[in-house]
Amino acid sequence: MKLTVVGCSGSFPSADSACSSYLVEADGFRLLLDMGNGALGELQRHIGLYDLDAIFLSHLHADHCIDMCAYFVARYYRHEGGRCAPLPVYGPEGTEQRLTTAYADTPSASSMSEVFDFHTVKPGAFEIGPFSVRTEKVCHPVEAYGIRVEHGGRALTYSGDTGVCQALDELAADTDLFLCEAAFTHGKENIPALHLNGREAGETARRAGARRLVLTHIPPWTDPQVNLTDARRVFEGPTELAAPGVTYEL
Repeated sequence: MKLTVVGCSGSFPSADSACSSYLVEADGFRLLLDMGNGALGELQRHIGLYDLDAIFLSHLHADHCIDMCAYFVARYYRHEGGRCAPLPVYGPEGTEQRLTTAYADTPSASSMSEVFDFHTVKPGAFEIGPFSVRTEKVCHPVEAYGIRVEHGGRALTYSGDTGVCQALDELAADTDLFLCEAAFTHGKENIPALHLNGREAGETARRAGARRLVLTHIPPWTDPQVNLTDARRVFEGPTELAAPGVTYEL
């Protein structure tokens, strides 16, 4: 598998990064995990606009899904070759309605489904192209999912947005790369069931036995170096900050 960080800023884009979006590739198949603010433009630095094979949306907060509205425009109003065929989109219940409402002026109530083939995510295991995936509901104010993607004997786990929870520990067990949110700062924000801080991300990686930890979804008001230091204090494996354009081979 190849993982490319398209965007990794939390809550809103920073001066240096779009919001959450991560491209996973194997055997010519391209799966995008989330499409937050600014991600569609950045994605085109890595692949063509119409080269995606599937999209997974961890939850329906804008910083993880709002550029789907822009992508709807690109797919629905495409001129060369006609309208795009429906692209599989995996998301929580109500994803189609959420995106239709956010766009606000689709030609009809069913226009989104003309270019996106919506699948409702529930906890469990299934296949997306060549990937074996497992999803678990994580701890966030809205319905939100973490995802484990496996291929060729390797595993990538993406937390989505979450507070500390056993489901995430189990999802990340023995994973080769743990892409984990760290939006809060240890000792500063303490809001249960919302986000992790750097220390909690490191503790989760340690409990799970992850082989590598990549911290992501750090908002512009949080000092990423503090979160990185906090994570390294409790997790002995390789630990780094996600950065736009960085790739990982698994």
